[in-house]
Formats: sequence, C-alpha cells, structure tokens
Amino acid sequence: MTGTSSRSTDAAHGPAARRSDASRSAILAAARERFAADGYERATIRAIARDARIDPSMVMRYFGSKDGLFAAAVALDLRMPDVSQVPHTEVGPALVGHFLDVWEANEELTAVLRVAVTNQAGSERLQGIFREQVVPVARRVCPDPEQVATRAGLCAAQLLGLALTRYVVRLPPVVALAREEILAWLGPTVQRYLTAPSP
Repeated sequence: MTGTSSRSTDAAHGPAARRSDASRSAILAAARERFAADGYERATIRAIARDARIDPSMVMRYFGSKDGLFAAAVALDLRMPDVSQVPHTEVGPALVGHFLDVWEANEELTAVLRVAVTNQAGSERLQGIFREQVVPVARRVCPDPEQVATRAGLCAAQLLGLALTRYVVRLPPVVALAREEILAWLGPTVQRYLTAPSP
C-alpha cells in the first residue's frame, strides 16, 4: 500500500506535472503581455499560444476559453484610498470618485466586468477583487462589524452597476452624466451603505 501511495505522489510531482505547471505559467505570462498590449478584444488565443510557444489547443485545455484565460491572467490592484485620511462623512463620495478614476484609466477592469457577466471564472475573479480590496475599506468605517460584508456588497452593487451601465452597456443617460453629477447622486448612497444605522 505504501509503495502505491509513493508512486502516486511521485507521479503528481513528476516530469509531466512539472511540464504542465511550466506550460500554464508560460501561457499566463504570454496572456498578461498580450492583453496589456492589445486589450481584451484584440488579443487572440492563437497569438497568446504563439507567444508562449505552445499549441492553441493546450490553452483551451488549461483555461477553457479566452474569458477563462483572461480571468486567470489578470491581477488588478484597485489602489484603494486610505480612508483613515478621509473625513468619516466623506468616505462614500471619496470611493465613488476613486472608482470613476479607476474605470476611466483601466480598460482591463472594464474587460473583467464584461467577462464576469458571462463567465464563471471571470465572476470569481471579480468577486475576489472586491472581497480583498473593498471589504477592508468597509471594515474601517462600518459601525457594525457583523454587517461589513453586507455593506461592502451594497457598495459593490452601486459601483459595479455604474460601471456596467456607463462603460459596458454604455446607456446614454448614464454616459452623459458629468463626474460631479455622479458624485452628487451616488456619493451619499454609498456613504449611507457604509455608515448609516441599519434599517
């Protein structure tokens, strides 16, 4: 029995497993460069495979689709502001303004949102981004520790809803809003989600 277990362990860490890990790493590295250079829409599986010196079918085998590859390859830092330096009553508008800056400057984030709508891997990637980067901000200002996740989720609903309608669907009335108007409409709503007493 011990011999069988030992052989299984050796197989899991043997040459084939190492080749698989190396292939995945090469694909991810090539994908990051290609997505950064060409953007999500223009980057192709064939080009990424060529950059990684691997057959395109292997890319599909490891990641399933371009959406899945994108979700695995792209790591996004939202560069969340230090809310300890923001007056307690102005955290909501500060977050809305920060997200507007991020969405305007980072096409990858818009691409992640587009992928997340239709792809499980993209959805999980976006969930991770907000869990790791937005929840800690809510934790700093939320009056009830047990409501941190709920309040962060409500903030995400507003911010992602804005991004979806403004940058993906491009709903004309939302696209037409000036920055100051968005801050005036959404800032107090996000502030209420973060700091208002529970209804």
